[in-house]
Amino acid sequence: MSFQEARRDILRLMGVGGVVFASGLAGAAGKSSKKSRADEDFFFLQLSDTHWGYTGVANPQGAATLPKVVQTINGVNVQPDFIVFTGDLTHTTDDDAIRRKRLTEFKGIASGLKSQTRYFLPGEHDAAKDEGRAYRDLLGHTHYTFDHKGVHFVALDNVSDPAGAVGNAQIDWLAADLKKVDRDARIVVLTHRPLFDLQPDWDWATKDGSKVVDVLLGHKNVTVFYGHIHQENHHTTEHIAHHAARSLIFPLPAPGSVPKKAPLPWDPAAPFKGIGYRQVAVDTTTAPPRLTERSVDGA
Repeated sequence: MSFQEARRDILRLMGVGGVVFASGLAGAAGKSSKKSRADEDFFFLQLSDTHWGYTGVANPQGAATLPKVVQTINGVNVQPDFIVFTGDLTHTTDDDAIRRKRLTEFKGIASGLKSQTRYFLPGEHDAAKDEGRAYRDLLGHTHYTFDHKGVHFVALDNVSDPAGAVGNAQIDWLAADLKKVDRDARIVVLTHRPLFDLQPDWDWATKDGSKVVDVLLGHKNVTVFYGHIHQENHHTTEHIAHHAARSLIFPLPAPGSVPKKAPLPWDPAAPFKGIGYRQVAVDTTTAPPRLTERSVDGA
């Protein structure tokens, strides 16, 4: 199957709807290469804020939502190259045993995805209470890098510190890693909290995010994908594009739109309203990647 045929299949099966954004991730698009387009093009999915273990009026069907989206993704003939989960995999608890139980259950459900290449990072609900100990025991490193078809991916941890900081040690690690990467290379940063001050009084910021951004600004093609705010949001810091994903449990209000942050009311007539996941299609030879927002049921 050619890439064009595969893409048509993706659109046909998953629906053509959704808001699409171009990002600076394209970088080397249009440059000559010995590799074929089929070798270079790929797509991945971003899932975020599943909050496994949540029970409450904001989503009375919370226990069914994650299994439903796994079923939806598995039902598509063309599978992504990989799937990333950008934090708050589980809902917060003060009980370490419950935290570990929820992380184990989440891991089991995620293992049911057809796509066997999956990358996880923690949210504050998973890691802030114990500085990431349970998460590391059950899911591995909280920050790391990987490369895929010419794109350098960096997963950052801005949640294990209860103060919501990345920390000097991790920033030094990031700077050392990027010194080995060409300034023109395409870089994708995965994190949970926004790296810029979106709404600090709602905890929608990273304490030392500006230091992270300063490191990233030395590279020409950087895109950041994050979660935490339970809604789609798009922002730029100079040439860096930041894209927040919707939650898979309940939506939250727009930044600063109400006096107090609280989940939006659940609508039993439209139980998936305001929640969903993201498809990122990377076409390295002709265009920037396309960000398409998908509902829990794939619409």
